[in-house]
Order: sequence, then C-alpha cells, then structure tokens
Amino acid sequence: MAFTPESQTAVPRLPHVHIEPSHGWASLRLADLWAYRELLYFLIWRDIKVRYKQTVLGVAWAIIQPLCTMIVFSLFFGRLAGMSSDGVPYPLFSYAALVPWTLFANGLNQASNSLIDSANLLKKVYFPRLVIPLATVLSGWPDFLVALVLLVPMMLFYGLTPTWHIVWLPLFLLLTLSTALGVGLWLSAMHVQFRDVRYAAPFFTQLWFYASPIAYPSSHIPEPWRTLYGINPMAGVSEGFRWALLGVETTPGPMLAVSILVALGLLSSGAYYFRRMEKIFADVV
Repeated sequence: MAFTPESQTAVPRLPHVHIEPSHGWASLRLADLWAYRELLYFLIWRDIKVRYKQTVLGVAWAIIQPLCTMIVFSLFFGRLAGMSSDGVPYPLFSYAALVPWTLFANGLNQASNSLIDSANLLKKVYFPRLVIPLATVLSGWPDFLVALVLLVPMMLFYGLTPTWHIVWLPLFLLLTLSTALGVGLWLSAMHVQFRDVRYAAPFFTQLWFYASPIAYPSSHIPEPWRTLYGINPMAGVSEGFRWALLGVETTPGPMLAVSILVALGLLSSGAYYFRRMEKIFADVV
C-alpha cells in the first residue's frame, strides 16, 4: 500500500518525553504522579505481595509485632512500674499508640532503602522517582488495618466503646503517613550517596520510638513543654489515636497543631530535596 503525503499527515504522532537533568531546586512536578498513577498502584501491590511471599504466618506478622510489644509494656511499665495510662487500661493505652507507630516505623525504614532496592528499575526506564518511596509508605495500609481491627475485641473485653472522636482518625492516619514519607524522602535520597543510612535509619527510628509517648502519656509533661513536645509529629499521632479511639481525657490540642506544621515541613522539604538529588540517582545508585 502506497502512502501519499495526505495519508502520512493523518498518522497520529506518538507522545514523547524529553528528559534532561534539572538545575538547582527543581519543581516538584506533582502532576507526573497523577500521570503515573497506574505505576504507583502496581508498585504498591508488588510491595504487599513481596512482603509476605513464602512466609509461614503471612499477614499475622502485622499483629504479632505490636501485640508482643504491648504485652511487654503492660508487664513492665503498666504492672511493675505502675505507669499511668490516662484512665484507660494500660494494654489499650499502649496498643492504640503502637498501631500507628508500627505503620510509621515500617514505612520509614522501607522507604529509606527503596531507591537502593529498586536500582535496576531506576537505570532502565523513566518515571517520576517519587513514586518509589511513596509506594513503599502506602503499601503498609493492609498491616495497619489488620492491627487496628484487633483493637475492637480488646475494647469490648475492657468494656470500652469508641466515641464520636473517631471521625478524626483519618486526620491522624494522614499525619502518620505524611511524617513517614517526609523523613523517608530525606533518607532515601541521602542513602543513594551515603550507604551509612542503611545502618543509621533503624537506630534513628529506635531513638524516635522512646522519644514518643507510646509507653507513657504526654500528660506527664507540663505546659508549655507539652506543646513544644509536638515538634515530634509522632507525639501528636500517638495522643491523637488514643483520643480518637479510646476517648482519653488528654486531648492533643496545641501539641497536635505543632505536629501538623512540623510534618508538613518535613514532607515539603523532603520532596524538594529528593527532586534536587533525583538527577544523580541513576548514575550513583
């Protein structure tokens, strides 16, 4: 079949992307995330499937980790040390904070290693690199839901029912994910250049754990230091989850506002730093 000039002009042009390194502080180009939303979806499911592939207990690990920690805390802090728990049973008090913390800690540690673990993918095809740590953090939602469901029979056992505060739970979940992603973007970009991050991230997370009001209530801290304690975003998350699920009298209040501001600062600064360093990922990784 012969092609005439008229027929050739009727052939649609294929879309193309011109790739060039950015200079200085590049824009976030968040529209690219929407354009590659299907890739984000498949990367999330890939991380979920790989996490429990060839495991004996499977998704039960989502419960075992916070449950065992809750038992240890209840024994040593609740019973032996007599730690106060804002008027609710100590097992519920600690478990309600351990559920979001587990989501945060796992997302943070996995996001910090995400670029190194996806090195082959980075070198072969173009896509917005922000998709990789974002997918890693978001892939923790099944574990979070399973661990959260366990809280229901525990509350029934102790005779507690959720209050209307539970409508604020999505806000505290979003704060958890934002904090994990913000710090994860910083660490993942730094990990490409400095492999010490692989060893520093778990240690850093462990210190953060003890600096957060999980085994103890923030009500022990007097004002105005309690408000400043919100500089740790997981302080607002921990107290927020207890307030939303258990109806404790200690409200997050101003501490939550500080936590939200700090989390937004971590997320925005981490995203800009990630985009600035993105141009060297494929060469250095």
